Amino acid sequence: MRKSHFFQYLIIAITTLFFLGCQSKSTIKTIRLGHALDTQHPVHKAMVILGEELKKQSQGKLQLNIYPSGQLGGERECLELLQIGSLDITKVSAAVLENFIPEYKVFSVPYMFRDKAHTFSVFDSEIGESLLLKGEKFRLRGLTFYDAGSRSFYMKEAPIKSPADLKGKKIRVQKSNMAVAMVNDLGGSPTPISWGELYTALQQGVVDGAENNPPSFYTSKHYEVCKFYSLDEHTAVPDVLLIGTDTWSRLNDKEKQWLKSAVKVSTNAQRKLWAASEKESIAAVKAAGVQVVYPEKKPFEEQTKGILEMFNGNKEMKTLISSIKNKQ
Repeated sequence: MRKSHFFQYLIIAITTLFFLGCQSKSTIKTIRLGHALDTQHPVHKAMVILGEELKKQSQGKLQLNIYPSGQLGGERECLELLQIGSLDITKVSAAVLENFIPEYKVFSVPYMFRDKAHTFSVFDSEIGESLLLKGEKFRLRGLTFYDAGSRSFYMKEAPIKSPADLKGKKIRVQKSNMAVAMVNDLGGSPTPISWGELYTALQQGVVDGAENNPPSFYTSKHYEVCKFYSLDEHTAVPDVLLIGTDTWSRLNDKEKQWLKSAVKVSTNAQRKLWAASEKESIAAVKAAGVQVVYPEKKPFEEQTKGILEMFNGNKEMKTLISSIKNKQ
């Protein structure tokens, strides 16, 4: 076992024993949520609201303890902890779940969604509900989709105004086959690097740029290194709030209802927090000297159409894509 994992498991074990001891003296249940985001991130703030609402609805009988900022590891480590039952809830990007749930690749198809209203209509529909439950066979049950905006390119040396500007550029991507295919189609050189290592990789020139949404670009301080942000908005990959199936099965019907209701309140609040954060983030990076450009999206869309050919012969994925495209 790697040393970093040993300490993560040790922290979990100690807190588990502590809470079990507390619960033996009372009727309070505490569920643990670990994630890798900064505490100023709108998704973390939504999780705080989740905890407050859960405590309110259960009258203190069911409470949430949050471990932010990678205290228990990155997204992959938190997923592993969820699967073995050592953590209850976590948040990961939908792109990370592609390795478990092939249907999640749909979120990484460039220009899948028409606009924000279309995106939310899919998240809140039977399509979204079905996708959230696809991970149960991997011991991962989705609770909700948090808005993670649209991902766009940011660079160190020059802005991306057309696909030609990406030719030969090393672009950090998530560990997602779809993200790799997209950057390849645009002429770039996709380079998977963990989020926690990206700032240093940009500084040292390991990559020329990356792609992400405005709040993540700002809160990560990547704008200190990358002074060009091109809002091509190629994908709208949501964050997914997940609960381990072991934890879910230990909740009674009333507790499950409290959690579902609190998650809904948190989701609605998160969308408002996200919209405000996007505006604030764009203003902040501009004030820090970042040049923000708005390239014509059509050339990017046309050059990445071939990605849909990856699903030829996959009837289920073709049906899912069609359902999303046609959703009103």
